[in-house]
Amino acid sequence: MYDTMKILFGLFLFVAFFTAPLWFNSFGTPDYKPEIVYPENYDECIASKEYMNHYHMNILDDWRDQVVRADIRFFVKDGSPYLINGEKAQMSLSHTCMKCHDNKSEFCDRCHDYLAVKPYCWDCHVAPEEVKK
Repeated sequence: MYDTMKILFGLFLFVAFFTAPLWFNSFGTPDYKPEIVYPENYDECIASKEYMNHYHMNILDDWRDQVVRADIRFFVKDGSPYLINGEKAQMSLSHTCMKCHDNKSEFCDRCHDYLAVKPYCWDCHVAPEEVKK
């Protein structure tokens, strides 16, 4: 009974500590969303824009596993090799994705910086040189 203030203060600190991420997220988010700059020649990809915006990391992880562990090198969709501009789509960040999305700072980095995500793609892959337009 004599330690009521200490207990209440301890409970307050406990609640404040465990709800701090909620407070920081509700007051600390930027007011803008990055604009995704699609390439001019963006007419065909392996999936829709909406799907790729949300699930590209899953596709890249699946591709990595299939290429490295199962030695499957080409993307197959609906039982047949998927073609982009008449060519087989190779399961490769460098050879397939970066052909069209060649400006890493405008395309990849904008969203990853906004979301504070540090992808580990460039631990193995060589980051593309920026295309000056």
